[in-house]
Parts: sequence; C-alpha cells; structure tokens
Amino acid sequence: MDNTVRTGTELLWSALGGDPALVDRVEYGGVSGLLPARLPVMDLARATVAACSLAAVEHAGLPGPVRVDDGAVATAFVSERHLRVDGRAPVNFAPLSRFWRAADGWVRTHANYPHHKAALLAALGVPDSGSGSVEAVAAAIGERKAVEVETAVYAAGGLAVALRTPEEWAAGEQGREVAARPLLTRERLDEAAPRRRSGGPLRVLDLTRVIAGPVATRTLALLGADVLRIDPPANPELPDQHADTGVGKRTVALDLDRASDRRAFDELLDSADVLVTGYRPGALDRFDLERPGLVTARLSAWGDYGSWGERRGFDSLVQVATGIAAVEGSAEEPGALPAQALDHGTGYLLAAAVLRSLTEQRAEGGSRLVRLALAQTGHWLGGSLPRYAPERYLAESEGPLGRLRHALSPVAYEGGPTDWSRPPGVAGADAAEWLGA
Repeated sequence: MDNTVRTGTELLWSALGGDPALVDRVEYGGVSGLLPARLPVMDLARATVAACSLAAVEHAGLPGPVRVDDGAVATAFVSERHLRVDGRAPVNFAPLSRFWRAADGWVRTHANYPHHKAALLAALGVPDSGSGSVEAVAAAIGERKAVEVETAVYAAGGLAVALRTPEEWAAGEQGREVAARPLLTRERLDEAAPRRRSGGPLRVLDLTRVIAGPVATRTLALLGADVLRIDPPANPELPDQHADTGVGKRTVALDLDRASDRRAFDELLDSADVLVTGYRPGALDRFDLERPGLVTARLSAWGDYGSWGERRGFDSLVQVATGIAAVEGSAEEPGALPAQALDHGTGYLLAAAVLRSLTEQRAEGGSRLVRLALAQTGHWLGGSLPRYAPERYLAESEGPLGRLRHALSPVAYEGGPTDWSRPPGVAGADAAEWLGA
C-alpha cells in the first residue's frame, strides 16, 4: 500500500489527538483503483474510515488490528447509489438539483427538499409547472450572471452556488477563512463530570440530515449506541435518504416549537450522552442545547465563521464553490467527484471525533465540543493530501519533430536509464542500417 495512505491516516489521527503509535494497528488491502478522480478521493476515504475504526478500537479498549478494505470503503462511500427498496433504485437528485449554464459561467442548485425547490423558483420568478420548470429555470439562469443567481437564491432561502476555480475560492473571504483554520476543532468546555452511565448503551441524540451527519450517527449505531434521530413533522427526511442512513437507529418526529414536544425533547437531551447536529450554524441556538458533561458534535457546510457561516449547503454545492468541480472537469465544463466524498468522509471523521472525545472525557471529564465542516474536508482533500501530479512523470526534449513532451517509462530500477537516449525522428527518414555497422 502506498505511503500516502498511511500519511493521510496519520494526519487525521493527529488532528483527533490520538496516540501516534496506534496508527501501526491499521492494515490496508482489497481491490485497488476504486473511486478514480484527479483529486485523491480514495486516499481520503481510506484515511477517514481508518481513523474512525482506530477511534472505535481505542474507545472499546480492543487491541485491533484495524482492517481497511478498499472494496468495502468504496462501496460505503456510494451507499446511497447501491440502495434498493423493494427493488427500486433511489432518487438521489431531483430534476432541479443540477448544473445550469449562466450568462458568464455555471451554477449548481440543490432543490431536493420541497421548501428549497420553492425558494429557488421564487428567487428566479419561475412558477412551479412540474416538468416544464426545468426549461423555465434554465432560461432564467441563462440570462443572469452566476454570482447574481447565487446571491438571489440564497437571499430567498434556497441553495445555488456559482462555479469557482480553486484560485477564485482561495482569494475570496470564505476561502481564506477556511484555509486559516484546522481541519476540525476539539474543545474541552469545562470541568463537568461525564454524563456517561456505567450501564446501558451510549445515548446519541441525532439532529442531522442528508448524508454526512447521518453517516456519523449510523456508524455510532453500528458500534452499539442507542441513536435516536429527531426530525420536524412538517419537514421529514427524504424517504431514500432515510432508508440509506437510518439503519441501526430509531426516529421520532418532534416540533420543538410546540410546548409538549419541546418538553419531550428536553427530557431526552437531559439524559443523552452525545448530541450531533447538522443544521446550519445558528439555526438551533434558540433551543438551548448545552448540558454539562455532554459531548456535542456540530457539522456545517461552510464552517461556523466568515460571511458564508450561516449559509445552508450540501456536498455537491461545496464541490462547486471550492473549485473541486473545476479541478475534476474544467471552468468551461465542470465535473464532480466519483462519490459524495466530502459528505461520507466528514461523516466518518465526525464519528471518530465523537469517539475520541468520549475516550478523553472518560479519563479527564469535561463537556466536549467538536466542530467539522464540509468545506474544511474539501480543503484538506485539495491541499493537504498527497495528490497525483502527472507532471512528475513527464519529460520534454528537442528533436526533429520539435519540442516534445512525453511520458517517462514506468520501468525503473537502481542504476537503470531514466529516459530514452534519443527523441523520435521523422518517420522513414533513417538509413536502413544498424548503428555502428
């Protein structure tokens, strides 16, 4: 296995505050060449799963080893695509969740939820006419600049992001904020005693949606936690999302603005060990979610800072804003990662952060807070993980055909040649004789 895989695991484990010696317990293997991309997506996938598995082994007091199978990892990172419900394939993106050509570039929208679809149409002044909405939205966006669409849709409560190159994202305010901060933050807030009881399963209150947060809590459920997910009755999770990430959990519908439901929620929170939230920063502040001794994990799209701090967001939009879509395609024809890798990777990393916080809390006490963001994971993918760079394996030379750039041979050994001794000549122009004859 390439050393870059171990390097990624070491970087994550260090960010989680883990004992460096434990990284030696990880074994890698399985099918190779999965999740191909220009960015090191498979390395991110392996590393986040390895870190999560290490945190689980450490928390359970088991010796390991931890085995990371590429086939299992790659399959899990596209779990929503493999889902079948009575033989029916899932609907992962609604018709209005896609790339659109704007007057000066590209825009990507997310309108899977009915309220997000309504906000998008309202911002563009397009009536909801069923299948005809696609053509009307295309026309409306095509008349406007990409950033204008982004601004108008967000102002209306919807989700739309203009395509940026990595350089454009890095030069912007939010890009600079993300680059200046660590991949994740872990805080001990006080000296409170842990809330963990001596008997019974870990109690996890799950206030997350879509993929990243639910992947984290799905993983905690796998490891034996009693995970109770809360959704508002008026805005339930999409059925296919629930089917994919709801395994191992129990769910309840509570309207926290209703007094009786709020009392039930507060009673649950009072006896919870872990709270995981995935709503945009500030959206849940009015509910007073702090409890002494609680481990709280907060997930956001863009980070809870900067001018984008309170914006909603999803993996597909973060890829577009941060330049990943331009790297995987181009500014003229954007692409996408082979998986919702920011979601899944952040989910496993979030679960790892919860487990490490519980392990540290057991020894030292204190209320704990961990914070992660999809944009931070995207920054790590694009800048911190070792990346395949074809330029390292190319050479240039002058010859009869002009200046030639060519790939170096992969046949290499100590003392062997590093390149061919002569460039290609003009076809058919050589003498019919052996050299030195």
